[in-house]
Amino acid sequence: MNRTMITATNTLSQLQKQMDMISHNMANIDTAGYKRREASFTDLLVQEFRNQPNDALERNRQTPFNVRQGTGARLGQTQLVLTQGSLKSTGRDLDTAFTAEGQFYRVMVQNENGGTSLNLTRNGALYLSPISDNETMLVNSDGHAILDENNQPVTITGNVKSYKINETGNFSAERYDGTSQEVNLGVVLVKKPQFLEQKGGNLLGLPANLNGLGVTEGEILTELTGTLRNQVSIQQGVLEQSNVDMSKEMTDLINVQRGYQFHAKTITLADQMLGLVNGIR
Repeated sequence: MNRTMITATNTLSQLQKQMDMISHNMANIDTAGYKRREASFTDLLVQEFRNQPNDALERNRQTPFNVRQGTGARLGQTQLVLTQGSLKSTGRDLDTAFTAEGQFYRVMVQNENGGTSLNLTRNGALYLSPISDNETMLVNSDGHAILDENNQPVTITGNVKSYKINETGNFSAERYDGTSQEVNLGVVLVKKPQFLEQKGGNLLGLPANLNGLGVTEGEILTELTGTLRNQVSIQQGVLEQSNVDMSKEMTDLINVQRGYQFHAKTITLADQMLGLVNGIR
């Protein structure tokens, strides 16, 4: 009975993680550029009991030899789904949306220890933050600096009249005196999204243990610079909505809750059976 309870308990903790992930998806259904995650499960270690020492006697058996007893399931992987979200027109010059899957802006985030880290975002709602009387910086909705193709913050000088962002990510600011300033926004193409981690604030980033995972940054993402710049696909005046399907998330949540209830009931029944055994005189 103890084994039954341990197996159910192992799976319960993993189902709770899946419910948390689904809840996170549902909470971000209205977050621009948000990409949902999906979970996949794998079996924990299985113990094999050799009940038939002579394999020749089981020659016509359709199932694997011997008896296998599992110890539950675990959350094997949470996959980031990069499918394109729908576009919502805003008419705002600094609102942008990627129209190709896997492309992200580079963002510089200030850490608590005073350092900086480079993160990624699909949220194209851009803003201008003043840094001096004659200079502003291009930032995201949380005030983090948007980087150019050289991984430097985008700063604009002078009194700007209008802004334009073309389909290849070229940012142009036209001043009232007739001059203009142009810069290519930093865009990367993610090839292996399963290695990206949630950094909070609708930001993604590379894991700290890349060497332990056996991959390099170049295998996970590619900088779209030089001749690769033509692959960038951006539309101005619109925002990309999240790719969360509420009906699917609700269905998944109901299935997970039923699985959770089943394993919780298993623990209750095992406890009752133990009580009956202990009560035998």
